[in-house]
Amino acid sequence: MSSADNRRNVRAGYRNGGATVEGLIQNVDFSHPSLNDSLEGEIQAFLINEDQLHTYDDLTKVNPVTPTTVLKCLQARYSVKVFYTHAGCTLVALNPFQPVPDLYSLDVMKEYHYASQPQEFKPHIFIVAEEAYRNVQGQLEPVNQSLVVSGESGAGKTWTSRCLMKYYATVAASSSVMKSQDTVERIERRVLDSNPIMEAFGNACTLRNNNSSRFGKYIQLQLDRCQLLVGASVQTYLLEKTRVTCQPANERNFHIFYQMMKGATDQQRKEWMMSQDQCFAWLPNSEKTVEEDCFDETVEAMVHLGIHAERQQQIFRILAGILQLGNVSFSSSTDESQTCHLNFLQRAAELLCVPAEELQTCLRVRTLKAGKQNVLKPCSQAECSVRRDCLAKLIYAQLFEWIVTFINNSICADKSTWCNFIGVLDVYGFECFQINNLEQLCINYANEKLQQHFVAHYLRAQQEEYVSEGLQWSFVKYQDNQSCLDLIEGSPISVFSLLNEESRLNRASDAKMFRVRLEKELSDNGNISWDKFSKVPHFTVAHYAGRVNYQIEGMVEKNKDPVPAELINLFEKSDNPLLQEIFADKKTENPTNRGLSKVTVVSKFKNSLENLMKILHTTTPHYTRCIKPNPDCKPLTFKKEEVIMQLEACGIVETIHISAAGFPIRLKFFSPRQWLELLFCHLILLSLLGSLLACLLVSQLDLLEDQRKKILSRCAFSIQCCWLRYQRRRRHTHRQSATLIQAAVRSWLVRKKVRRWNRAAGVIQNKWKKWRTLLKSLAEAELDDAKDVVEEDVPVLNPVVRERGSVQLSTIPEPVPVRGWPMGLALASAPSITVSLTATGFQKMMSAMASLNLPSRRGQYKVTTNQYTEELASIRAQPKVRAHPHAIKSLITFLSAGIFSI
Repeated sequence: MSSADNRRNVRAGYRNGGATVEGLIQNVDFSHPSLNDSLEGEIQAFLINEDQLHTYDDLTKVNPVTPTTVLKCLQARYSVKVFYTHAGCTLVALNPFQPVPDLYSLDVMKEYHYASQPQEFKPHIFIVAEEAYRNVQGQLEPVNQSLVVSGESGAGKTWTSRCLMKYYATVAASSSVMKSQDTVERIERRVLDSNPIMEAFGNACTLRNNNSSRFGKYIQLQLDRCQLLVGASVQTYLLEKTRVTCQPANERNFHIFYQMMKGATDQQRKEWMMSQDQCFAWLPNSEKTVEEDCFDETVEAMVHLGIHAERQQQIFRILAGILQLGNVSFSSSTDESQTCHLNFLQRAAELLCVPAEELQTCLRVRTLKAGKQNVLKPCSQAECSVRRDCLAKLIYAQLFEWIVTFINNSICADKSTWCNFIGVLDVYGFECFQINNLEQLCINYANEKLQQHFVAHYLRAQQEEYVSEGLQWSFVKYQDNQSCLDLIEGSPISVFSLLNEESRLNRASDAKMFRVRLEKELSDNGNISWDKFSKVPHFTVAHYAGRVNYQIEGMVEKNKDPVPAELINLFEKSDNPLLQEIFADKKTENPTNRGLSKVTVVSKFKNSLENLMKILHTTTPHYTRCIKPNPDCKPLTFKKEEVIMQLEACGIVETIHISAAGFPIRLKFFSPRQWLELLFCHLILLSLLGSLLACLLVSQLDLLEDQRKKILSRCAFSIQCCWLRYQRRRRHTHRQSATLIQAAVRSWLVRKKVRRWNRAAGVIQNKWKKWRTLLKSLAEAELDDAKDVVEEDVPVLNPVVRERGSVQLSTIPEPVPVRGWPMGLALASAPSITVSLTATGFQKMMSAMASLNLPSRRGQYKVTTNQYTEELASIRAQPKVRAHPHAIKSLITFLSAGIFSI
């Protein structure tokens, strides 16, 4: 298995219901292509000064750019509570999972809005918002802007979108509107009040996020010609309505149900038939309290948007009826009186304002068409539960659509009053749970489309622009997910096309047969695979963010999304005016209509997503990548494995590579409109100045003259100060120069004297070494071998010499020790060899005799050599008096001829 597959498996493990799969993590090799051994030295050098990593406000400054260095920078900034970092064209936002005081205050908004260069400030989401707003002001093509907020569930997308809307509602508000009691009617307030309502009805608490958006939304903030906010519109995508009737383990239903349970008054509980101690099957984990369980805030937002009290009461009665419907259960008994719990059914019917008998019949009996006649067929226990769930999901989805429509009617401006818009896109993040079905496939498909938009707009388009500009450019490799999109939505054969074809067949779906068909038709695509040993029919898709296993069972039925016609007919006659309104047009979507029966869930979603992509392609996009630092949503906790997988999935490292190698710093040119506005301002200033000069009176000239004299006096004083300062600095400079010259001369003299001393010492050392070498060579040349001395014939002495200087030592009874002095004496003798010392002249004789150590006592004379005993051939001693070379040579010759008697 490749390293990429390993990373995908780990990512899937992390998203496996929100639990951490430690076994997978231990067996995974986190080896990255960019983290090879050749870069280890550079990375270590980069990480030496880790104390300064938090100062890197733009990741393009990182060198080298590797996942490790980028991760270290983000971790360092996160540790000092800095949560925003630029990454080329993208802003990286780390979720702190706790409130940060004064980070999004009104003063901070004004600071970024009124700054001449907001890019010079610290990275912030307001920089992205201000850049988009100034693009609209400058009418830079394309003028319309889109802020794409992406990231996985729990990364902070909803909070970021909320901050963006608050920023525009503040900086783009009309100053002509006075703050009064009518403030609630201002469009800025209504735009902000739409958030709590949509989050209450469309968000839920999941394992990975307490406020997870279970639908996608694209909010268009409409601006007039003066760039003032005059309206907004909301487009929603794929509400997860299955959450109404089926909540995953340890997760909750939509917020609005829990808000009603915890925030309703006693009178409201009585009207909604919801006692304090009543439990609801579709309301799990009701004891858990989250920040979004604020019923009063939702009601207040409804009031601000214009939903009056009577309409609110109708909405809450419908929601209470859905909860009561969830407690209705069915048995397999043939006794109709025991088919369901009549008490809960009666409450649900009363809250939904429909007859209880007709509601029971619709849930228990199915109407079939046989030609022109209708045939009633009793439903099984499982079919009754399915029809009940289908009814609840239908009512909630229709209610949600009505709320979105009402919000749009309340905040949307007339087309003639606005000309440009700034869009904020907040979609669900990439998901992978233990069980994934059609909802997760559509959600991940939407994320694939957004990732492809980012790849096409920046990773590919930017590099092509660099090449067209004449840069020497080698393309940076990135992960292109087009093959995965072809698998899901491609033509003519794809997962969606096969799923729609299976849904349109008038037969019961078979998961195993559908899996076989998928394997047969799509086996050539490398992004899909199957586990042949699995007993549960499924298929695996290799997404850009990881591999996801999709369960086939129930997928076809969800794609059909059947709505029994008898249920629609029942609620068309409801006494609840709101139910009548929301089901008024639903009959046209009756599955019995042959033309519209082919419209499936994936077809609707694909069409709406394609319309969204068309809008994005006609706008200037701004990307914000929200990163989830840890899977447990703990405050200020940074998990490296979790973060690095998100960085690789969304292509942050490749983005930094391209930005750093191309144009990391960009300055925008003035548009023609900005140049005209600037020129117009200059003309106005000049005309005002001319008018001012023309209106000056003579009496004012004296005042101007006095002011002129004062100014001249101040100027003269300033000139004098500057001249005196110049002279003082000049004298100081001369003094410093003289001191420097003196120091340099003294230093040169000292160095010269030291060099002479060094040369003299070198000459003495050389002479001394030469003299010692000479003495050594002379001594070695004068040494004689002991055997040669023995064999050498004794020279015949001159008779005169014999008479004057001969000394005979053989008369001495005992041998005496002899030591040579002053030059060195070659003493070599075998035992019983008689040696006589002969010298010419009295001084030489005395010198020879002085070399003999003769004890004063008689009879103790012994002469020995050290060649055979001490293994020494000569004994040397330095002379203590000056000796001439010819005297030394004569003495050596004299001593060499001597004979000692042993």
